Amino acid sequence: MPQPSSRNTLALAAVCLAALMFGLEISSVPVILPALEDRLQGRFTDLQWIMNAYTIACTAVLMATGALADRFGRKRVFVLSIVAFGLASLLCGLAQNMTALIASRALQGLAGGAMLITQVAILSQQFRQGRERSRAFAAWGVVFGIGLGFGPIIGGAILSLSSWPWIFLVHGPLALLTLGLAVAGVEEARQARACKLDSAGIVLLSLAVFGLTFVLTQGPTLSRFSALVVVLATLGCFAAFIRAERRSRQPMFELGVFRNRRFSGALLGSMGMNFSFWPFMIYLPIYFHGALGYDSLHSGLALLAYTLPTLILPPVGERLALRFEAGWVIPLGLSGIGLGFVAMFGASQWAFSSGVFMLPGALLAGIGLGICNTPVTNTTTGSVPVDQAGMASGIDMSARMISLALNIALMGLILVAGVGAYLRRHLSGSLDAGQLQGWVQQIASGSGSLEALPWLAEGTPQAALVHGFGWVMLYGGLSVWGLAVFSLLIFAPWQQKPAESIAQ
Repeated sequence: MPQPSSRNTLALAAVCLAALMFGLEISSVPVILPALEDRLQGRFTDLQWIMNAYTIACTAVLMATGALADRFGRKRVFVLSIVAFGLASLLCGLAQNMTALIASRALQGLAGGAMLITQVAILSQQFRQGRERSRAFAAWGVVFGIGLGFGPIIGGAILSLSSWPWIFLVHGPLALLTLGLAVAGVEEARQARACKLDSAGIVLLSLAVFGLTFVLTQGPTLSRFSALVVVLATLGCFAAFIRAERRSRQPMFELGVFRNRRFSGALLGSMGMNFSFWPFMIYLPIYFHGALGYDSLHSGLALLAYTLPTLILPPVGERLALRFEAGWVIPLGLSGIGLGFVAMFGASQWAFSSGVFMLPGALLAGIGLGICNTPVTNTTTGSVPVDQAGMASGIDMSARMISLALNIALMGLILVAGVGAYLRRHLSGSLDAGQLQGWVQQIASGSGSLEALPWLAEGTPQAALVHGFGWVMLYGGLSVWGLAVFSLLIFAPWQQKPAESIAQ
């Protein structure tokens, strides 16, 4: 039987491998979206749902998993989630059409969300000494960052050397290795008085997020009546969720926590990163492929400029927060993201044929996120009482995933609108609405080459795609700037003395 120190090493290795798999499934898949659209004969909305199925499912299970793990055992739930993630990844790799892939991605998201939330619980229970605990969380954060930061180049390399299914199939052996390490190293733990599962809150919030995402993604294909019905149903679910949380004795979201200015200001930072930076990473490979003609490997390399600062800069952000207070640093980081998006917009409109001019803006956006990411997490959990830290972490993670899912859909809607506006302005004569919508979908998905659309003038598909992406970049920059200002006003750091802010 392994000694305690050996068990902890094995447990940390299991948790880090699980974090690596989760991060890779967010950042490596966007690079292969153009290949999936071509080989599985998918539409632009299918590409959105490949990502949204994962994020929405992950959101739905986050809060439930914490309560289930406390009740039935954290090791047990962690092991089951690893097995489910591995099996779902195999289903993704074996999918023969978009419908099967999207359904498999939803299963993968359910397993991934459960796997993610139990990682933090296991680290907290198994590493309790100060120095050992900080080293364990630091190792976990670095490996998670590697999965997110290097996922694009890993995805591009796999696609160049093999085929798209291996992006998913590679998680089969990784899951087996993680499973063995978890069984050998993780200690079982449960709470004697586990919280009651807030089933009503979980279901209502998931339905509300799904409904809004569905309208944003499928809006152009819905009739006005159908869209109105879905919107009203979504608003009804959200109102019912608020009512249920107010009446519940053990709510999923304790609404009173939002009166905490530091918590709410940090939560706006959490949302801001996922209003702009992370959802745009889903679309950047389409820009590189459709507008610049990059293959998957070169798209992954170009994305490193966007993602690498998020891995390198977090220690800098943490030091800045300790010295100047998170209420200044989080809005500063969000402002840097916005500046990067505006710079990318200017570069795309000035010289869209060269990706080199996009790099400074991509670096600025990555630097901004790297500065504010760690202070956001530490402030949301550190600004509430210890017995509410788990709930605060769950709200933070849910806000990230919900913002990500909604903005994947919203950015797609803006991209389609921008491409359509360009075509209507530059194509003469009357246009059939159905035919125009077909052209827009092809161009927005990055497949609108001259060979695919021979009836359009030379350069029109690429110019229309760049025009649409200009709208998306402006939205990303302006929205995150707005949230930066809102976060600063909520924090109001000028009203706090340095000693008070550190004590809080």
